[in-house]
Amino acid sequence: MNNNHKQLVVLGSINVDHLLNVHKFPQAGETVTGTHYQLAFGGKGANQAVAASRSGANTQFLACLGSDAIAQDILAQFVQDGMNTEAVCQIPEQNTGVALIFVNNQAENCIGIYAGANASLSPQYVAQHAEKIRCADALLLQLETPLESLIDAVKIAKAANTIVVLNPAPAQKLPEDFLQQIDLITPNETEASALTGIQVYDLQSAEQAAQHLHQQGVGMVIITLGEQGIWLSQQGQGQHIPAFKVHAVDTTGAGDTFNGALMTALLEDQNLLDASYFASAAAALAVTHAGAQPSIPWRVQIDEFLEELKEQD
Repeated sequence: MNNNHKQLVVLGSINVDHLLNVHKFPQAGETVTGTHYQLAFGGKGANQAVAASRSGANTQFLACLGSDAIAQDILAQFVQDGMNTEAVCQIPEQNTGVALIFVNNQAENCIGIYAGANASLSPQYVAQHAEKIRCADALLLQLETPLESLIDAVKIAKAANTIVVLNPAPAQKLPEDFLQQIDLITPNETEASALTGIQVYDLQSAEQAAQHLHQQGVGMVIITLGEQGIWLSQQGQGQHIPAFKVHAVDTTGAGDTFNGALMTALLEDQNLLDASYFASAAAALAVTHAGAQPSIPWRVQIDEFLEELKEQD
């Protein structure tokens, strides 16, 4: 399956997602009755590692699980997805991370998370697995695990000429010297606004935010804009890639699918534009199904989707 010889390391979170579909989000003090409940494996790190692996990347995952019963099921699933899990560590007497997700009729979500074992992804853990980061062609990070560990991982990667890609989610301010080390950053509108102080809601504001991130030392910026597609900017030159038209059921995990598939394409030496197009196709397929990991497409599905689009042209 993963015949790409280049090595991707994903460092990040693992969660168990409890999804409840509701007509509308509850107000304070209000109880709403759900229309559907699903338990699914998630966490931004895990979702992105699964997306990379299913789309064809040679993926090694650095992460922490709890010592609860569900941890074994999650590990088994990762192996089925084709990723290397030898560095995934089980933390004694700790829960696997949890996400509680409401999805409304508009396919929008609101999420509460408990870090659990993800909080144990410490600088010591990173130091223990430094060699894996050094040997990788690319390192993919998110912000659901301790920031000091990410800072250490980036230092190791930069010293070894490993490409560093950051999906800065969930949204937060980041130290400038940390941002300067990032080769490619992939925020959504909310995250781009938090990073730059520029309210991102359309292509023009996305371009301004991208320029701001370039000024902070990030060479490549991709801002994902949901239905509006993405704004891609390299060394100050920006362009818009429209989203594929699909029937959205649940947007949970779409951004993660985009990031994982993007890494696959980049490690296959596709240029940033082609890689973004491939990743957008993967994300479009993901929103047509419920749940984060259950909705992540396999390579054959992405290729078929792109082939169908070619035939329509």
